[in-house]
Amino acid sequence: MWRQALMRIALAIVPLVAGVAACGSDTADTSAGVSFVLKVADPGNSGPLAVGKRDGTFDAALAPLGAKIEWVTITPGFSSNLKLFNTKELDVSGAAFSPVVGALSKDVGVRIVAVQDPAGKDQSGIIVTPESGVHSVADLVGRRVAVNPAAKGEYILLKALAQAGVPAGEVTRVPLQQKDAASAFATGKVDGWASFLVPYQEAKANGGVEIATEKSIGSNDNTVVVFRTEVLDQRPDVAAKYLDVLQDLTAKQRANPADFENVFEKTGPRALSGARLTDAYRVGGEATVPHLPNEADAAALADVVNTFFGNGVISRKITAADIFYDLKSKLTPEQLAAIQAGS
Repeated sequence: MWRQALMRIALAIVPLVAGVAACGSDTADTSAGVSFVLKVADPGNSGPLAVGKRDGTFDAALAPLGAKIEWVTITPGFSSNLKLFNTKELDVSGAAFSPVVGALSKDVGVRIVAVQDPAGKDQSGIIVTPESGVHSVADLVGRRVAVNPAAKGEYILLKALAQAGVPAGEVTRVPLQQKDAASAFATGKVDGWASFLVPYQEAKANGGVEIATEKSIGSNDNTVVVFRTEVLDQRPDVAAKYLDVLQDLTAKQRANPADFENVFEKTGPRALSGARLTDAYRVGGEATVPHLPNEADAAALADVVNTFFGNGVISRKITAADIFYDLKSKLTPEQLAAIQAGS
């Protein structure tokens, strides 16, 4: 049964946060000749970060700066890990516009340093249970839909409802992070789930009925690279080198996507196979290289901000200046040229 399969998924998405040093990222590791430790969200089994972790690419590039990477295991969804940024246990993560907007509305000290042009927009969306009888976004009136609050799930649902002409108040948004939402969806406690990436694809593959995707609703919630602001202020050179390496690895992923799947495990629960692996190759081949924020990114960001503000998700309008970090002004001409060449 599809519910049993989804429940296994829900139980698999467990909140395992890796043990990290109690000190901040500016703590020296004198025994290894390292003066700066950059704490980065662990990439799992796929993507540019996974390859960089396996091959030691980031550490090799950061060593001349007296820095190294510490990989931190996180829970699914940027917004579920905000406390790690506040406690200096996490410095860098991938995300999207929406959870960063939500984070800044809560005064979390993070900023966006780079943006990726839209790609893989069929990897996130809204699914419903087969028993719900829901066949379209308009059918969600009076239903309960799980969303991670002030983040991508809530943005996707609000954007879809607006497109369908459905007042947001006619659908109950159930605020749940990905782990809890997976359980609620599997047990029928919600009729639908606005979700993204691996949890979304897992649930869809096991019986969830897709009624909208980020592509179909015209989502502007682009993928971004987020740093803890204090790190950017202290070590912009480290941030620039990290971005330089990420750009190079992403370009390689686009050229040879098969090399960036099942990086550590070829079999087992984290490994992809069959149709899902083939689809992952397609999405990897569409990957876009992170670039410093530009005017088009600011316009896309404004849509996310306006969607949240107009629906009372945030109480004040946050601007691009509040969210985008001006890394360019902190770098030498050589450092800036390196990351601009990689865009």
